[in-house]
Amino acid sequence: MAGKFIVTQGESGEYRFVLTAANGEVIATSEGYRQKGSALNGIDSVRRTAVDAIVDDRTLEPSPTHAD
Repeated sequence: MAGKFIVTQGESGEYRFVLTAANGEVIATSEGYRQKGSALNGIDSVRRTAVDAIVDDRTLEPSPTHAD
């Protein structure tokens, strides 16, 4: 099963989305958007950008050979 984007509207009226893994764990959370269409555009942007995104590790700790 694939992950999914979940769009919600808070009490303030702002729309947000979260990206969840197949097990339901939240992977990413968006900023607040005034319009639902803007939140959906944000989802499209994440989809396009993440496909070819590189990891820019700016920590002082060396990268592990695998995820912990």
